[in-house]
Amino acid sequence: MLKLIAILTSCSLALILSVQAKEHSDQDTAKAQSQKPKNAQKQQFAPKQQQQMKTPKTHVEKLQTPRTDIPRVTKEKIQTTKSHEQLQKTRLSKETVAKIQSQHLNFQAKPSTTIASVKFNQDYRIQAAQNWNGAQYEVFRSYQPQWHDQTWYRSRYSNNLSLIAGGWYFWDAGYWYPAWGYDNSAAYYPYDGPIYSGPSARPFDQVVADVQAALQEQGYYKGEVDGLIGPLTRQALAEYQQANGLYATETIDQPTLSSLGLAG
Repeated sequence: MLKLIAILTSCSLALILSVQAKEHSDQDTAKAQSQKPKNAQKQQFAPKQQQQMKTPKTHVEKLQTPRTDIPRVTKEKIQTTKSHEQLQKTRLSKETVAKIQSQHLNFQAKPSTTIASVKFNQDYRIQAAQNWNGAQYEVFRSYQPQWHDQTWYRSRYSNNLSLIAGGWYFWDAGYWYPAWGYDNSAAYYPYDGPIYSGPSARPFDQVVADVQAALQEQGYYKGEVDGLIGPLTRQALAEYQQANGLYATETIDQPTLSSLGLAG
């Protein structure tokens, strides 16, 4: 009997110790969980989220990298295409050109009080002319004013001397030039340089009047048709030349006259 009581007592103690050990274990687990940071779950996924945020940035950088396999359209090609299209749009009809030229067959320009005459300067050179390539611009690159008396001019240009718009000019190979020194009483020159008139010695004031009227038709020139290459005419010429892919000479040259349809 005493042995049975001892066995039951031993079993009861073992059961009590086992229950207490489990309770301690559960308490330790609960305590450990209560001490965990509240953002532990978020921190666990932070590296993954950071990686996902970097991905779009890397994608954008790749898109911004220039493509080397796409043909590039150069600035020169764009300008050439644009100039060709504008040239086709601004070219006057043959009927309009014929009408303009017929209106100025007997045109005679007069000196203008609003346009000052240039003065003789033997060191004068046409600005930027050295940048104009081609044989048609050689007269502008090489031009320099010369002062001679009437004997010198008459011995060389006797049949091609003319008083035009208040000044004496001589004609040579398609261009009119100021005859500096020929007559000091008639030396009104709004522009110092060659003026292209074509294969014949047609008075250049008639050619200038044609050009002014043509530029009026196209909206470039807002001034009076006076046959003088003054500031407004030079500005209109420069704008037309730039819009049509020509050198901005600001005067009447062979390419400009041909582009306007007035060279024939």
